[in-house]
Amino acid sequence: MAYGSVRGMRDILPEETPYWTRLEMGIREVARLYNYREIRPPLVEQTDLFSRGIGEATDVVTKEMYTFPDKKGRSLTLRPEATASVVRAYVEHGLHIREPFQKLYYIGPMFRYEKPQKGRSRQFHQYGVEAIGSIDPTLDVEVISFAWELMNSLGLSGLSLRLNSIGCAADHPRYREVLQDHFSRNLDSLCTDCLRRYEENPLRILDCKNATCRSQIEAAPGSADHLCKDCADHFAAVREHLDRLHLSYTVDPRLVRGLDYYTRTVFELVSADLGAQDALLGGGRYDDLVKMVGGPATPAVGFAGGMERLILVLQGKSATTMEKPRLDLFLATLGEGGRALALELAKSLRSRRISVDLDYRGRALRKQISQANRLGTRYLLVIGDDETAAGKGRLKEMDSGEECEVALTPTGISETILISGGKDGT
Repeated sequence: MAYGSVRGMRDILPEETPYWTRLEMGIREVARLYNYREIRPPLVEQTDLFSRGIGEATDVVTKEMYTFPDKKGRSLTLRPEATASVVRAYVEHGLHIREPFQKLYYIGPMFRYEKPQKGRSRQFHQYGVEAIGSIDPTLDVEVISFAWELMNSLGLSGLSLRLNSIGCAADHPRYREVLQDHFSRNLDSLCTDCLRRYEENPLRILDCKNATCRSQIEAAPGSADHLCKDCADHFAAVREHLDRLHLSYTVDPRLVRGLDYYTRTVFELVSADLGAQDALLGGGRYDDLVKMVGGPATPAVGFAGGMERLILVLQGKSATTMEKPRLDLFLATLGEGGRALALELAKSLRSRRISVDLDYRGRALRKQISQANRLGTRYLLVIGDDETAAGKGRLKEMDSGEECEVALTPTGISETILISGGKDGT
């Protein structure tokens, strides 16, 4: 029986992994610049953490979570997002006691049961940052600046920032009433999901992508016009600091996020290269979530981005085409003596951080040299019984075709160019 991967769970093949490696390194470097530390929460959490934190009426909870009972009948869920997990860890491990202000980041897989499409799988990968412990609007701006810096470091352009404020918990009931009044005039034109959202949480209607609902959504009152004084002042300060840093944005008065824990600032960084589903990352404040999962009232702000969609953009940019990693040395062998010496040489050179490969299939020399060419190796060394007996061989630089004689011993090769990792020092 031939097995295939589970629908929505895709393999990341070797030709793709250089993009993933580059992205992960870029995230870690920007996190270092901004002094964010890595946290790695587990893949499985108690279901209540997400249903309570994300919101019972959200699509994530009602439609998309992978939830199952364990052997003791406890309801567990593969994490659909990581913010709730990070906040749970912040409370559970007493970080709020030891050092209430924490700047954290994560990278890892998430799981949502939704229709697989380009750049979106049921197992997908996100990176994100969480800054916990301050209400200061400059922290909102730092988080947004982190996102811009990461995109710039990856060489991406054509980006724009959508910004809004949805207010605090005290603002939400008033704004819900305003939205219900607006949508009540044309309920028959709302989709089935939005009719349910109308009763449970009309803010969720604003996040609907259904074309039948968009005209009503675009005419809906904006949340920024229904803020208390503190939230209005906070939003004004965020915009002022963004202006000072020359980080351009567009206020989108009907921008909301798909999870209920958000408060005040919400934002999305979008790419013109992704079509209709254009958001590369999104985030905002979640000032009530720490208390919601059992900690003290603690403000926080963060964002998360999908890695698959960002890699699609990287792959589409000629300026970011990944060069195939080059092998430093290929050892082509002839005879048992040559293969035995090659194994010893390879071990010694690898210990000095030189990448080495050799043939393990007993193929003809011509095929071994063809393999070296496919690998893009810098140097080729043929080792047969004659070379083994003489203790010397000829090292060929593949780009130039130049050759030089080198001494062969089990502890290495007498060639300083090779030992230094190539003429360009890489």
